[in-house]
Amino acid sequence: MSKEQEHTQEHASLIKTPQQLIVTVVLSFVIPIIIILMLVNMVVSQGRSGAGSNALTPDAINKRIAPVAGFDFVDITAPKVFKTGEQVFAAVCTSCHAAGVAGAPKVGDSAAWGPRIKEGYEAMLNIALHGKGAMPAKGGNPSLSDYEVARAVVFMANKSGGNLPEPAAPAPEGGAPAAGAAPQGGGQAAAPAAGQTAQAQQAPAQATAAQTPPAAPGNAATAAAAPAQQAPSAQAAPPAGQQPPAQGATAQAAVNPAGEKLYKSTCFACHSSGVAGAPKFGDKSAWDKYIQTGEDAMVKVALTGKGAMPPKGGAANASEDDIRAAVRYMVNAAK
Repeated sequence: MSKEQEHTQEHASLIKTPQQLIVTVVLSFVIPIIIILMLVNMVVSQGRSGAGSNALTPDAINKRIAPVAGFDFVDITAPKVFKTGEQVFAAVCTSCHAAGVAGAPKVGDSAAWGPRIKEGYEAMLNIALHGKGAMPAKGGNPSLSDYEVARAVVFMANKSGGNLPEPAAPAPEGGAPAAGAAPQGGGQAAAPAAGQTAQAQQAPAQATAAQTPPAAPGNAATAAAAPAQQAPSAQAAPPAGQQPPAQGATAQAAVNPAGEKLYKSTCFACHSSGVAGAPKFGDKSAWDKYIQTGEDAMVKVALTGKGAMPPKGGAANASEDDIRAAVRYMVNAAK
């Protein structure tokens, strides 16, 4: 009896209760489905590295391998296109003036802009150009021209209850004819003038020759030598119609035109009116003490800055030659 009982227990089923049977049936359906889904997901995801993320898309890869410093080709011969006040505001000023960050007056807030508008356009422009408090000069973008900064000031002020006129655009460089330039047809007009000058110079010589008595036979050698002595002086005289260059023109040619350009783009903001103790442009008495220190000393001050003047006057991209040219331009105007 014991052997038969042991044999029966060895072949007994693992499912002994109805609950075990139900669980077994359910698992027999669920487990194959889960396995099938996992296999399908594995097959589909083999062609996608990092499935569920766009980190390996072509656009994402190009952004990661792009160079840190980019550059744009600019045609320096093309006329400069100035940004509008709204464009400057959107690119530079909006970071502070859109929300009133760090005490900046919020655009559209007439109460905040009212006292500033009462101070006048020049006062607001001076602050925008040179900075105040947490705001850097030109909003932190030194590449902006003074005209573009002025347009941004007018745009924000008018959006905040002001009624300022649009600032006048600067005159294009090289638009006006150069001083002393000959008018059209000047060559034709110069020819008769040269002829008249030659005739006028020949008339006294002919009159002198007519008044000179004929030479005596014994003085023939002396008479023959006289024209020879006068010949060098005639050759030394400048040709008819030509005059030696003026000293002012020579001095002006020695001045680098980059100095005038730098002054009109940067230095004029302080030196045109003598702001913050800067020597006023053309004021001989104000410039005299600086001129006495020498050009090198003035250039050093301009490069390193002094008092309210930042290094290079705020023109960070200006070279030492440009700074020296600007100093010479202002010094020449004060002499």
